[in-house]
Amino acid sequence: MKLKGHSPVDLIINHRKLIEKIFAICVLFSLLSVPFVGVNYDLTKYLPDSTPSAQALDIMKEEFTYPGIGRVMLNDVTLYEAKSIKDRIADVDGVDLILWCDTSTNIYGSSQFIDYSKIDDYYKDGSAYMDLTFAESDSSSRTHRAVKEIREIVGDRGLVAGSAASDTDLGPTINGEVARVMVLAVIFIFIILTLTTTSWFEPVLFLSVMGIAIVMNMGTNIIFGEISFLSNAVGAVLQLACSMDYSIFLLHSFTHEKANGIEPEQAMANALRSAFTSIGASGATTVVGFLALALMRFGIGPDMGFVLAKGIILSLVTVLLLMPALILRFQKLIDRTQHRSFMPSFRRFGEFAYKIRKPVFILVMLLVLPCYIGQGMADFTYGNEAVSNSPGTPVYAAEQQMNAKFGQSNMMLALIPAGDNVTEKEMSDEIGDLPYVKAALGLSSVLPDGIPESFLPHSLTSQLHGDNWARVIVNVRSAGESDAAFRYSDEIRAIIERYYPDQQTYLVGVTPSTQDIKAIITTDYSFVNIISLLGVAIVVAITFKSIVLPLVVLIPIEAAVFINTALPYITGTRTMFLGFIIVSCVQLGATIDYSILLTNNYLDARAQGDKKEAAIRAVTSSALSVLTSGIILMTVAYGLYFMSSIEAIGGLGHLIGRGALLSMILVLLMLPVCLMLFDRFIVKPDYAQKKHARMNRIRARKIKLPTIDKLREQRLQLQSQIRENRRARHKAIRDRLARYTKCAKQDAPTDPPQNDSTPTAEEENDHEKK
Repeated sequence: MKLKGHSPVDLIINHRKLIEKIFAICVLFSLLSVPFVGVNYDLTKYLPDSTPSAQALDIMKEEFTYPGIGRVMLNDVTLYEAKSIKDRIADVDGVDLILWCDTSTNIYGSSQFIDYSKIDDYYKDGSAYMDLTFAESDSSSRTHRAVKEIREIVGDRGLVAGSAASDTDLGPTINGEVARVMVLAVIFIFIILTLTTTSWFEPVLFLSVMGIAIVMNMGTNIIFGEISFLSNAVGAVLQLACSMDYSIFLLHSFTHEKANGIEPEQAMANALRSAFTSIGASGATTVVGFLALALMRFGIGPDMGFVLAKGIILSLVTVLLLMPALILRFQKLIDRTQHRSFMPSFRRFGEFAYKIRKPVFILVMLLVLPCYIGQGMADFTYGNEAVSNSPGTPVYAAEQQMNAKFGQSNMMLALIPAGDNVTEKEMSDEIGDLPYVKAALGLSSVLPDGIPESFLPHSLTSQLHGDNWARVIVNVRSAGESDAAFRYSDEIRAIIERYYPDQQTYLVGVTPSTQDIKAIITTDYSFVNIISLLGVAIVVAITFKSIVLPLVVLIPIEAAVFINTALPYITGTRTMFLGFIIVSCVQLGATIDYSILLTNNYLDARAQGDKKEAAIRAVTSSALSVLTSGIILMTVAYGLYFMSSIEAIGGLGHLIGRGALLSMILVLLMLPVCLMLFDRFIVKPDYAQKKHARMNRIRARKIKLPTIDKLREQRLQLQSQIRENRRARHKAIRDRLARYTKCAKQDAPTDPPQNDSTPTAEEENDHEKK
């Protein structure tokens, strides 16, 4: 088949069956790939290599491995029972060290010689508390097996908590919650689309196309090897919510063209050409908003940016290539399942929006500056505790019970040069005397006087002394992330540097890592915001071929972003700073489509009337699409907020859902007045003529359907073959008649036998007809 002279649109329509087969293969490959995509729950892995925590983690992995941290509390036990259980836990594969009171107290002596006031950090009122370190990291499968075995050992008499326990539960918890959110989102989206479309089958078609794109995005994540828990949790949800517009644009354009009496293939060609600009602009702004995250120094930004941007690109490809094939395949079903529109006219809403335009504009302008100042003053979290220790999780409940009984516990590890046991002991003793330190355990501090290190088994000494580095375990009475913890960390670091002034030292743990994350991520915020704004503005400028319009369409969206990010400070809500950065890009990229749509409708109406009528008609014609898209995004985001027990995921869902609501309100109520204010700069006299000429050019381009020529050629070949077969049958009949006549003349003129197979004239006619 010759493809010369065929446009891309012609090829999409003519090869739609091949496209369907290619997508089927891609979906199958993606489904098989999904289980092999790793998920990381440790934010410290995304620290730049230049940070002290990242360097310290590399050293720990080389000489000791970076340990997972656990906490165990036993209830209603004696000292001897607790010791017995502690020894069983120590024998579990994957457990490295256990800090308990038997480290410094002989619990087998008479109870009269035990000073219980000195061990009340580890045993009191019949309860025992232990701090654990594991041989491998929190996310290691070996650590996860160890945590499960420890839970079996302690049974109903104890509790297991800590970052290792959180990481063990986190994966199944997030997967289950996200699955429930997706099911709920699909149900609500189906209801919303049913109300806002005019066919019972259209919602099924939309969701099928988006489902294919989501599966492909999840499967192709295998190219990254491993993605973050945030990307895994919100990627599919955001892709579903942000990409639905593309399908709606294409189907509505096709329906409009077909209503003019155009043949389906030609109508689809016109729809693709006319809707490509709006679909491309919407997709490009969303992709740019997400890719801005990829410029963060903190590695989770590139992780989320690439995963989300890839999802939007795959959605665009699926809508532009596969959806035309599915629409043409199921067009009869779409027609048969038509129903009346359930939505009212939004003319009155447009008139109402015009009446309140000035108060809304003044109110928003008064709020923007205070909100811009207040957005960075909220109570933020930065590190892993927002992921692991979230209210509502079993580990969080266990942590609270342990804290109520024995106080908070925060383990840090001091990495110092090995070889100087005297200095190490002096430093450990000074750190251990701090009022907020439970214990500072180094090998030199527990080594009996006069006993050389070489007398102890290597399996014991290797836990604290390596070839080049020694580590001291410091147990602090604080949360992992708080102002007090940051202050304690700085004081302990200062003591370490005083004992080793000319040598490199490190302090490792949740608190030091969170301090590094805070230092990196706060500097990323302004940079990412500026890049996302510039990127979206450039896309809008190219789309509308105007320098002023990007400023106008961004005003309501940026105002909504400022108000959204300032509300945590106004309400006193604790929020994760990472979500604070992400929502700025996501809200901008996902909701700028609302502004672009309303601006397009304003320009169309302005070419036919005055500013007032244009503003009313713009809101009237845009309200349904804006509300449909915004409510879908709100539904999905608030599903995460209400159904996720993980603070980081729920908080991000809350920010995105509230941002979508604010963007909807400000676009419908504030953008019209902005367009009217800048009317003289954005309205071009020949806009209507150019748009009309463009549509005429689109409809004048007739699609080339090589499949029709091929069918005609096949029909001609078949007719020729039928004629040849008929000639051959006639010749065979004539030959048989000639042979019979010749035989009859030679033998005798007798009547032909009754069983002669020579055909009669009627038989010949019947045979010829057949």
